[in-house]
Amino acid sequence: MLKLESVVAFVAVAEARSISEAARRMALSKSVVSERLAELERSLGATLLRRTTRTLSITEDGSTFYLRAKRIVQEVAGAAAEIAERRGELAGPLRISGPVSFGNLHLGPALYGFLAQNPKIELTLDLDDRFVSTVADGYDAVVRHGPIVDEHVVVKRLAPSRRFLVAAPAYLEKFGRPTSLADLERHKGIVYSNRGAADWKFKTSRQVVTVRPEAVFRVNNGLLMRDAAAAGLGLALLPAYFIHEHLARGELMNVDLDVEAEGATIYIAYPEDRRGSAKLRALVEWLREAFGSPPYWDVAPPRRKR
Repeated sequence: MLKLESVVAFVAVAEARSISEAARRMALSKSVVSERLAELERSLGATLLRRTTRTLSITEDGSTFYLRAKRIVQEVAGAAAEIAERRGELAGPLRISGPVSFGNLHLGPALYGFLAQNPKIELTLDLDDRFVSTVADGYDAVVRHGPIVDEHVVVKRLAPSRRFLVAAPAYLEKFGRPTSLADLERHKGIVYSNRGAADWKFKTSRQVVTVRPEAVFRVNNGLLMRDAAAAGLGLALLPAYFIHEHLARGELMNVDLDVEAEGATIYIAYPEDRRGSAKLRALVEWLREAFGSPPYWDVAPPRRKR
């Protein structure tokens, strides 16, 4: 007889393409996951996974079994969740991904209240700045700052995200305050090093203007960019959710060029087949309420007097 826990382990390994990664996601030891896989293969009399010291691949039998096994696992999880919902509870596992810095500053704290209100939800939050896939990487939902390009997902808007060009008062006193896009050519920039995001984009009345600053510091973390700007290294173009407190305390100043920096949107996405999930609906509404409209980190620094 097949054991559901063994089927669950196989689905997790098939999606992670790694026993170690599947074990991490399931909060189990690698040996336990391996034992469950071996037990499943013995019960089926078939080899589902082909393992070497360096790679793991799914056999033809494994691919056939996976398609139905995944549906079975989802149906069982959905049935358990439905029973809990009938009792007015949200319960069961929920695995989501979010950006590292936004997760530390805002997503994580927003989830604390959600878990306190729904103590039977078993939440796993993975923070990663890669563009992970809800399907391929096995997530129930993905929170992202900017467009989500996954196929076969439902995308919900959580909050707008404005960007501001900022610098430390000491930097502006030493190097002067730029007053136009052309002035940026003589200034140092602190830029994001991933995915071609080093460009600064500003919306004028007619078009989007791209500025490529001379970089004094390249880094793939927004918090370090913010701290480098506060240390006086140069100018940085950053989302308001990084800098709203620093602006309020005067540690950073808005550099007003009479043009608006191109903004973004914070989204959450989840697979189409999870559209009916009460947990995900509740999570989306909770996050929208926690972030606010406009979001609590939104700022409107005074504009330069003409």
